[in-house]
Amino acid sequence: MSNRPLRHPDTSSPEFMTRRAWWLLGSNLVIPGTGPLLAGNRRFGRLGLRIWLGVLLALLVTVLLFFVFRGPLFFVLSTWWGLTILGLCILVLGLWMCLTVLETVRQVQLFRVDAMARGLILALALIIGVIPVFVAGYLTSQVFAVRTAVSNLFGDENAGMKFPSDGRINIMMLGGDTGEDREGTRPDSISVMSFDSVSGQLTTVGLPRTLTGFSFSEGPMQEMYPESYDSCAVDVCYLNSVYTEVTTYDYDMYADAKAHGSDPGIEATRDAVEWITGLQIHYYVMVDMSGFAALVDAMGGVEVDVKERVGLGINDDGSPDWQPPSVYIEPGKQTLNGEMALWYARSRYETTDYARMKRQRELQDAIIAQLPKAMMSRSSQILKAIEEVVRTDIPEGAVGLVADLALKSRGRDDNVRVDLAPPVLEIEDITPDYEYARELIHKGFAGEAPPTEAPAAPEEEPVE
Repeated sequence: MSNRPLRHPDTSSPEFMTRRAWWLLGSNLVIPGTGPLLAGNRRFGRLGLRIWLGVLLALLVTVLLFFVFRGPLFFVLSTWWGLTILGLCILVLGLWMCLTVLETVRQVQLFRVDAMARGLILALALIIGVIPVFVAGYLTSQVFAVRTAVSNLFGDENAGMKFPSDGRINIMMLGGDTGEDREGTRPDSISVMSFDSVSGQLTTVGLPRTLTGFSFSEGPMQEMYPESYDSCAVDVCYLNSVYTEVTTYDYDMYADAKAHGSDPGIEATRDAVEWITGLQIHYYVMVDMSGFAALVDAMGGVEVDVKERVGLGINDDGSPDWQPPSVYIEPGKQTLNGEMALWYARSRYETTDYARMKRQRELQDAIIAQLPKAMMSRSSQILKAIEEVVRTDIPEGAVGLVADLALKSRGRDDNVRVDLAPPVLEIEDITPDYEYARELIHKGFAGEAPPTEAPAAPEEEPVE
């Protein structure tokens, strides 16, 4: 018995019982469960050690999966059930750690400890016991907030899991906008993010809203416009007019769109984008630009390296009350709030659609790069803003796989941007060379950047 003083202490010595109390509390703080085990409650202590070893093993497996096999991990953590299990495990662990402290205090036998040390030992034990509960409660609330956002964004009707096409996952990105000077809603920002499903190599295809002379992949819009999108039912037959036409006139087509988390306008735009790019579009993401400012404000602003002075206004449209802008976004690194970021993406003053596309790309890249850091301190505000701003048909689980591909793509030297606009592709007053555009896209998959100018037109043979 004398060889095991912690388990069979000399209770007649307050000095020894005090030292024993500090040893038990300290050991339990380092490894929850060792306090009761050393004090003699073997069953409780061994259970605590098994739980702690299980936690360490789970953390080790998680770290290994993150660095070696991240896709399956993200798949689980982007589902309702996966996040529910994670949140409950964190909460139970916090309560269990508190319970080990209470059992350690019971084994300490405070009434045999030196009277001067009793209050300090009890206060420390309460702090050590309560902190894990509060931390676990906070972390659980954050996990459940993410679960709610995931369920709201990705848990309703969706397109279901899609397999890669030719080894790639292709996502159509739309920036929807409304205005008093236009019919219905038009996606002013259109692009495709194409990820290699293994390496994560990213080829981003920018599509000007003013593209003309295109057709559609197989479907009802191809039946309506079998040759090309000409003589349409809206004011101009641009790419972004497809959505407007289908929604404004409420065409009876794409009957299953709603059940798949989409709508006829988005599906018609998808068919056009598939024909233009030659890619199967697996999913779409649509951002409501009218609520875009709320997302940037929720992040605490976004830092952008402004290349050229941007005026907050529009060009002279002939209206009698038109005034040139009085406020500008100046060149240099600027932290833009929501309103300024929205103007940076929208402004048409003394600029072109292609310059707007470039600014939108810069803003998109900045938000994606800065969002993870902002989530650490502003997760609840950001998640709420995302729910109000974003629509998508990506299902739970699949969003985790897409997030894994996005992380893989970061910092790769072979990521390529192909803007189907001047100077890469001539589109002004002519039907663009879509075959050439598809060729550039496929070269982008191999990491080959597009040329800095459009190819010269072939010389016409002289007429004899």
